[in-house]
Amino acid sequence: MWIKNSALVLLVVILFSSCDKKRVFDEYKTVGNAWHKDSIITFNLPELDSTKRYNLFVNLRANNDYKFNNLFLIVALEMPNGFTKVDTLEYQMADPDGTMLGDGFTDIKESKLFYKENVRFRKKYKVHIKQAVRENGKVPGVQDLDGITEVGFRIEKKE
Repeated sequence: MWIKNSALVLLVVILFSSCDKKRVFDEYKTVGNAWHKDSIITFNLPELDSTKRYNLFVNLRANNDYKFNNLFLIVALEMPNGFTKVDTLEYQMADPDGTMLGDGFTDIKESKLFYKENVRFRKKYKVHIKQAVRENGKVPGVQDLDGITEVGFRIEKKE
């Protein structure tokens, strides 16, 4: 019985991974119980085909402990020559009624957030992601951001 179940699980994994033909890189890192404002999540990207173009996404897994409507991120794309392109991004995480956006059947929702399109890579790059959420009327950022459980980065082939 165990062998049958293992074979079924393997088959499901193969089917799901083979359906994702656009994926070039897709990795998640956990942030623990809360994402600290000084915690920087870094992804070392693989060396990619410099003749092709790619679309980039920030992926997030969040639960109902996330109490804000929006999420602010600082995303830095570090190039091999030492130059770093920094973007401050804002994403909507919940409907006005507080319902979390994203995919998922449980209280954990996965969001695929657009970052950049039509990017060409020349060598190995790094991506650094940091949360920059602030409460209304307050200057300092939220020290420990509850509700975000994992941060991911995804690269897809542009078709």
